[in-house]
Amino acid sequence: MKNIAVISVVSKQSGNDDEKIEVVTPGTFYGKEGKFYIVYDETEISGMQGTKTTIKVEEDQFTLIRKGTTNTRMLFKEKHNDFIMYQTPHGMLQLSINIKKLSIDVDENGGSIMALYNMGISGEQALSTELNVNIKLQ
Repeated sequence: MKNIAVISVVSKQSGNDDEKIEVVTPGTFYGKEGKFYIVYDETEISGMQGTKTTIKVEEDQFTLIRKGTTNTRMLFKEKHNDFIMYQTPHGMLQLSINIKKLSIDVDENGGSIMALYNMGISGEQALSTELNVNIKLQ
């Protein structure tokens, strides 16, 4: 059964000027075949309006999937390194991610996810990023 939820997503990048993006939006949350799914529409604040984001949560990893004006699939698993293609309205970007730390505390009542990772764009210096997702059922 799909539940209505309030999804809070905070992304902070460390660097010369700490950049923080926070989005609080309605979405759906449900469990299926031992996994949990968080689904919401991106907003103008995130810069990805017209994109649907799905976060598939498993015991020790999660996958962030975006479809719409922005398209990507990113696997977050501790100590995992990957190269990802990130399609935006402005063109394709190649990202490198290195997951440093991951905390998942999600059950049928909602919960939270925290990922600490380094992300670089097309060979530029990687930025340390912290992603926090909170799911609160309505």
